[in-house]
Amino acid sequence: MDNLSNIFILQDGTSGAITAENPRGEKGRGGTAASPLGPSRKGRPCIRLKSGTSETIAEIIGPGIIRHIWITVPDRTSDEDRYVLRDLILKIYWDDEEIPAVIAPLGDFFCCGFAVETIVNALPIVVCPTRGMNCYFPMPFLKKAKIVIENQHPADLNGFFYQVDYALMKDLPGPIGYFHAQWRRERITEKAKDFTILDNVSGKGQYVGTYLALATLERYWWGEGEFKFYIDGDRKYPTICGTGTEDYFGGSWSFAAQVDRKTVEQTYCTPFLGYPFYSAHDTKIHNPYHNDDAPPMRGLYRFHIPDPILFSENIRVTVQQIGVNFKGLFERQDDVAATAYWYLDKAAGTLSVLPPREDRWPR
Repeated sequence: MDNLSNIFILQDGTSGAITAENPRGEKGRGGTAASPLGPSRKGRPCIRLKSGTSETIAEIIGPGIIRHIWITVPDRTSDEDRYVLRDLILKIYWDDEEIPAVIAPLGDFFCCGFAVETIVNALPIVVCPTRGMNCYFPMPFLKKAKIVIENQHPADLNGFFYQVDYALMKDLPGPIGYFHAQWRRERITEKAKDFTILDNVSGKGQYVGTYLALATLERYWWGEGEFKFYIDGDRKYPTICGTGTEDYFGGSWSFAAQVDRKTVEQTYCTPFLGYPFYSAHDTKIHNPYHNDDAPPMRGLYRFHIPDPILFSENIRVTVQQIGVNFKGLFERQDDVAATAYWYLDKAAGTLSVLPPREDRWPR
């Protein structure tokens, strides 16, 4: 039930929401905390995340389905410590599994790479001012759902707000796929070797999205690399191979426009395809001894909602680093990070460890 064409069909189930005020989503227990204004007057709208700890923000006994997650948090605690969106790790566990099905920096999961908030107007991911991060991927589960935030930031974080909206169901339409997401990064890609977005996934499922956070380290056009999907035993060559990076994200001809006799890349957001973020500056801090130049940073998304990529046995996803200049195509080396989103017939994840905190920071 995720579109207007069938919203009028009545459903069997029980709706609930988990917040700081009602951390177990109990019936008739929302908004009970008191404030100076009195009982049930916004007494506990948020929590404090202690540095170096993990906080379980939601634990739900199923069967059920998570339908919406909203989170907001400060993006810094000081000018020195301003990468909160890469320091916080989002983990989601299904049923009784010990390996998270979702593991990614909080910002990148919500298409906000480089620890910078970005306005995103996609169907499954929406980010509103200011850092109002929303996820609408439906997340069914049979036994249990657990959402954990790990705070690797060097300071405590005051003002972590969240709401997890869900429905408990007697029966789930089956067979269900469990929602998965994971993040990878290479600070400098290996020349002439494709960057791996997703690997070591076995089972039956469907690939539903990619978020790419790319910092270019070489000059000239960067986006000739092809996305490749190796499906059900493909080895040397993939079953699906695109025609270029900007083509995969729905654009063409390098997103280019001519403004004041300069070539500029145009950003955009659509329900399934987007290029919401471009910057070549560190706009979050002022230093009296150097300017704010930074390697050009780009954030792009594609969600395969109307066109999921189906697999029955396994899948591997890669992208090339190929550019073009006046002499033609050339192999590039850039700083590439990606978040992959998919559904799988298994509840357990495939990756449990991310790079250390400082290795996740933007350049």
